[in-house]
Amino acid sequence: MDVLSDVLSTVRLTGALFFDIDAGEPWVGESPGTAELAPAIMPDAGHIIAFHVVLRGGCWANVVDAAGPPVWLNAGDVVVFPGGAPNVLSSSPGARGPRNPLAMYYVPLDQHLPFELIAGGDSPHRTRFVCGFLGCDVRPFNPLLSALPPMLSISPSPGVLAVTELLTMALAEGRGARAGSETVLAKLSELMFVEVVRRYIEEIPADARGWLAGLKDPHISAVLRLIHARPAEPWTLDGLSRAAGMSRSVLADRFAGQMGVSPMQYLARWRMHLAARRLEDPQVSIGQAAAEVGYESEAAFSRAFKKLVGAPPGTWRRNGRHKPDGHNFLAERVDERL
Repeated sequence: MDVLSDVLSTVRLTGALFFDIDAGEPWVGESPGTAELAPAIMPDAGHIIAFHVVLRGGCWANVVDAAGPPVWLNAGDVVVFPGGAPNVLSSSPGARGPRNPLAMYYVPLDQHLPFELIAGGDSPHRTRFVCGFLGCDVRPFNPLLSALPPMLSISPSPGVLAVTELLTMALAEGRGARAGSETVLAKLSELMFVEVVRRYIEEIPADARGWLAGLKDPHISAVLRLIHARPAEPWTLDGLSRAAGMSRSVLADRFAGQMGVSPMQYLARWRMHLAARRLEDPQVSIGQAAAEVGYESEAAFSRAFKKLVGAPPGTWRRNGRHKPDGHNFLAERVDERL
């Protein structure tokens, strides 16, 4: 079981490339936070991630009002804002300008994305970059999103370079109105994000903590693979420890120290996430969803679901995905007996 792939497939990552910008010095572009943009660009997404890819030239990037210094981006570099914070790109470090108007962000009915824009001055020193968004589910449980920093950037590697080259090719096709170019760009955006996350995992220090760091730990990752491969299994702490080749106490201490929750807490959260996905199918009963994640009793499942997700299964089925982004659907404390 590839745990990262399993999570990515269930949080329903959806990409869209919105702007293809040619900017001459001096220039600055300040983007609103994605929570403000959601109703216009991806109203059905639980959360929206912003990203920029530099295709030519270079620029500075940072979270708006961040305490740290801006990051320089060269051609081929990718910067991602997983939390969807307001961000700024500019030709000089620390530059600020008027925030992009919300009216810029919409899904056109009479033309294809991305919009082509020319910005800044007439200087021959120009930067070409593309801006896009990735929608995903944040509830009831998205361990990846909470494990990423507010901003992360990577430089070209063979994998990322191939994606940026493909983006350039797809943009050229789009100008020629070739059918399917917008879908190709969307899928390339998703591929690019996966590659960024993979690179970030590779660079995590050995002493780091959290879900992504756990994927690198041979013992923790073994437990995660068991949980994700067989979530309906009647796991106990003893059963997980035996299957992973560790003592019960070592597993409990190591997992909690690395992940911030116990193995059984993580299992319960992942089960509720899978159940929530199944409940979106009107032909799947609550009892069926309960059985598929390992509950023999519908009543016990309903109690656990309400405790962990914040609403009964029936309520979630009706409107759970459409709660405002950031609503805390996960209890901080989870009963070990779940």
